[in-house]
Amino acid sequence: MKRILSALSVAILAVTASILVFAQPASAAAGLHVSGRNIVEANGQTFVMRGVNHPHVWYTNQTNSFADIKAAGANTVRVVLGSGKRWGPSNDVAGVISLCKQNRLICVLEVHDTTGYGEESAAASLDEAADYWISQKNALSGQENYVVINIGNEPIGNTNAAQWTSATAAAIQKMRSNGFEHLLMVDAPNWGQDWQYVMRDNAQTILDADSRHNTVLSIHMYAVFNTAASIVDYLNRFQANGWPLVIGEFGWRFNASEVDHETILSEAQSRGLGYLAWSWSGNSDPILDMTLNFDPSQLTTWGQRIVSGAGGLKATAREATIYSGGTSTTPPSSSTPSVPPTTTPPGGARGCTATYKVVGQWQGGFQGEVRVTAGNSAISGWTVTWTFANGQTVSQAWNTTLTSNGSNVTTRGVSYNSSLAAGASTTFGFLGAWNGTNNAPPVSCTAS
Repeated sequence: MKRILSALSVAILAVTASILVFAQPASAAAGLHVSGRNIVEANGQTFVMRGVNHPHVWYTNQTNSFADIKAAGANTVRVVLGSGKRWGPSNDVAGVISLCKQNRLICVLEVHDTTGYGEESAAASLDEAADYWISQKNALSGQENYVVINIGNEPIGNTNAAQWTSATAAAIQKMRSNGFEHLLMVDAPNWGQDWQYVMRDNAQTILDADSRHNTVLSIHMYAVFNTAASIVDYLNRFQANGWPLVIGEFGWRFNASEVDHETILSEAQSRGLGYLAWSWSGNSDPILDMTLNFDPSQLTTWGQRIVSGAGGLKATAREATIYSGGTSTTPPSSSTPSVPPTTTPPGGARGCTATYKVVGQWQGGFQGEVRVTAGNSAISGWTVTWTFANGQTVSQAWNTTLTSNGSNVTTRGVSYNSSLAAGASTTFGFLGAWNGTNNAPPVSCTAS
């Protein structure tokens, strides 16, 4: 949703029409592709998107955000680009793809200029968006394992939303006739929220328009989806018909009229649906920022929920196997670690334990995670310390306040995870460097 420039106010229209449809056939495409309801990689491994949106076109200097989004646990980043009609043009597509690949992220690229077409006079059409992708074909060809092309963001507003079906089908066909083999993503009308159910009721027409049978539908969930019933009903329609769907944008319930993000997260997990939260930072309405000023050490309430909460990135994201030698990995690892975890002795009354493990390791770098667990009684604070024995250093940490003095590292809880009920746990993570040996150090946990 284009929250950076303006807020959209919509009314919910109750429509109950439905159509008889059949499941989409499996794709024959190489790279990322659709198989039934699922997105799969070239090796047949199911890939479930877990990521965030990054407003790149307005903040092209924030290239560190790709590494920060990866460190937050994401396996996917949806990158805002401009065609030149309203923003951009984004002629750095090759560089964006390189940043995604360097940080082991699947790259969803979207043209934002189409937002609200038909209602927003400056918006680009889907046909113009397709022309932009054609102009960038040299950068995109050969990247089918890594890139999803989201043809246009929220491509129709609330004026004549019915035009979405023919415009979307034509854009897909234009992409295919120009040789694009990529997985395509198409957003719903009504500023992405489909409250008139045009996408829901014409989904099969759109899927059938793709000669490669390689299109995934995308719903954006904001104020229209402010009840569990509205979310569950919408998702049920797609699941029952075997249509591939992702939740390409959603926000959080910062007031009672906003989206029920808890239901979105739980339903996405139970149904195996991908989701991409809006957005990493940079909104003029900062209530939707996940970080303050693009600083990953300053996660907002929304950022904390998506990164570390139930159903969030760290709990559910699995890195694409194209980055990990063809095997699925635990979030957010870069390779299968060989370093065994170390644990403090069991915590007693008002005590705590800590477990250190390497969740991803590559040449010269690694990602660590520490789980802190309260003992028999609730605690109001915790401190975990360790000493590296092999010259390792820490460059970045999240969900903790970390200080280091040479090889000695001290970490403490932050405002939202210092207090733990008896037996409850929290985790924090960090990025580090190593050379030669990366043994897990003994850790010590003390509670207050």
